[in-house]
Amino acid sequence: MTTASDLHPEQLRALLHFYADAGVDWLLEEDAADRIAEFEAMRAARGMPARQEAAPEPQRPARQAPQRQEQPRAAAPAPLPNVAIPDSQAVAEAEFAASSARSLEELRTAMEAFNGCNLKTSARCLVFAEGNAKPAVMVIGAMPNADDDRDGQPFSGRQGAMLDRMLAGIGLARADILLTNVVPWRPPGNRPPSQREADICRPFIERQIALAEPNHLLVLGNFAARFLFRSNDTIHQLRGEWREIDVSGRTIPAFATLHPQDLVTAPISKRLAWQDLLAFRAGLKA
Repeated sequence: MTTASDLHPEQLRALLHFYADAGVDWLLEEDAADRIAEFEAMRAARGMPARQEAAPEPQRPARQAPQRQEQPRAAAPAPLPNVAIPDSQAVAEAEFAASSARSLEELRTAMEAFNGCNLKTSARCLVFAEGNAKPAVMVIGAMPNADDDRDGQPFSGRQGAMLDRMLAGIGLARADILLTNVVPWRPPGNRPPSQREADICRPFIERQIALAEPNHLLVLGNFAARFLFRSNDTIHQLRGEWREIDVSGRTIPAFATLHPQDLVTAPISKRLAWQDLLAFRAGLKA
C-alpha cells in the first residue's frame, strides 16, 4: 500500500485535489485507534489510578404507592407528517420566480430566496451567472463543482483554468462572455442532478438565457447538452454540430463540445475539443 510519506509533494497535492473534487471532506487514519486504551496508558504514566466502573447500587424494595382512581387521559395529538412539495408545485414556483425577474440581478435575488430545490440545502452557496450581462456568446456548463461552491463563481479551480485556455484559443475571454451552469447549486459529491432537480432548475436557466439575449450558445458537456437539446444522445453524438434551441419565443444557435473536466480527466480528448472550438469560431463569423 502506498502511504502519504511515499508520495512526492506534487503527487500528494494532486491526490488531495482529486479527493476534494470527489466530495471527500474528512480523512480517516488507516488503522483504528483505541482512544480509551491510550487514555488509560496516559493516566498510568502520570501515576493516576485507572478508572473503575461504579458498582451498581443495591436494589431497594419498592414502596407500594397508595392506590388511586386513574382519570382517563386525553389522547396525544398525532405528529404532523412531513409534507414534501410535489414536483409540479416546485416547478410552478420556480417558473413564477423566474418569470417575475426583469434583470439578471433580480433573477439572482429570486433564486437566492427560492427553497423548492433540495440541492440548495447541501450547497454552500448559489453559483450564479458571471461575466458580460449582454453577451454575444453565452457558455453553459452542467453544475458547480467543489471549487465553484467554495468560491461562489462558475468554473473555478483546474477546470476553470482549462476553460480559460479553451476560450483563449478562439479569441474569447471571460469578460467577453456570460458564463453559467444549468444547475446553480452543487449536488452532494458532484453526483449528476436527478430529473426532478433538473426540471425545477430549468425555468431559471431558461430565464437567464432570455434576459441575456446571447447571439450564440456554447454548451459544455454531456449533461448540459442533453438538457438543453432535450436529447438522450451522448455528448460524442451531440458535439461538433450547430443546433437551435427555442427560449421565450426566440431561436438561438447552439453548439456543444466537451466539458473542461473531460479534458482534465482525459487529455487525449483535447484534440476533439479543439476541432469543435474551431468550428464554433467559424460559426460566429458566418
